[in-house]
Amino acid sequence: MSAASTDYISANLRRTILRMAYSGSTVHIACAFSLVEILAVLYRQHLRLGSGPKDPERDYLILSKGHGVMAQYACLHELGWLSEKHIQDYCTDGTALKGLSDADVPGLEVNSGSLGHGLAVGAGLAMGALRRGTSQKVYAILGDGECNEGSIWEALLFASHFRLTNLLVIVDANGYQAMGSTAEVMNMGSLEQKFTAFGFEACTIDGHDEALLDKTITRLVKSSFSGPRAIIARTVKGKGVSFMEGSNLWHYSRLNEKTYQDALAELEKIEVGVSR
Repeated sequence: MSAASTDYISANLRRTILRMAYSGSTVHIACAFSLVEILAVLYRQHLRLGSGPKDPERDYLILSKGHGVMAQYACLHELGWLSEKHIQDYCTDGTALKGLSDADVPGLEVNSGSLGHGLAVGAGLAMGALRRGTSQKVYAILGDGECNEGSIWEALLFASHFRLTNLLVIVDANGYQAMGSTAEVMNMGSLEQKFTAFGFEACTIDGHDEALLDKTITRLVKSSFSGPRAIIARTVKGKGVSFMEGSNLWHYSRLNEKTYQDALAELEKIEVGVSR
């Protein structure tokens, strides 16, 4: 797939996120935008989805940073697992789609958003699949701010000790968390070095380069390494809309009519540029 077509798809996914956030008057737009390429590549090229969200043999995707769930909903909408009405009714009274990952939604594995728990669930699913002798893989997506949580490191030790070769952890390293930059709140140093020290095969890449994401995921999944694997994906919080990029204000800010239209206009320029 060409770079132009991936730009087009990413712009479409971000537009769906904007529609949800505007309809529901909700926050967490920027942390969903940083995830878009990671999730798009996984859903389009790597996750074995079988007959649908209830297929017991499908691969698992754990969104541990559950506050970024609009990006996952946008992908599920693209797959046809969520309807247009789901998107329009996001975070309104009686809706199935809430502002955090909810396991009651088909295709979502965990209730997350209370951070630090999803990886442990993913490690358990990976261990269960190995014991059952299935070929299922588990992809767990963390935030770099979430890596402050001690439960993350317990789960990493567990995954390494039990040699969970079917587990791939992807850290959405956008450099921010709720109350500031990750460097200011809790400087973690090199996450790649830490994952390696904990027994993972790990690397650091550009988390918005879809071709590189695809190549790296393929390489790690096929690796002969005898333990779990990890990608530190360097991303930009708010990626795709200039006034949101690198601004932690958009962790909590809500769209008004002007900012909604301005953001849509920027994404429209991407689509027009691709189509020429």
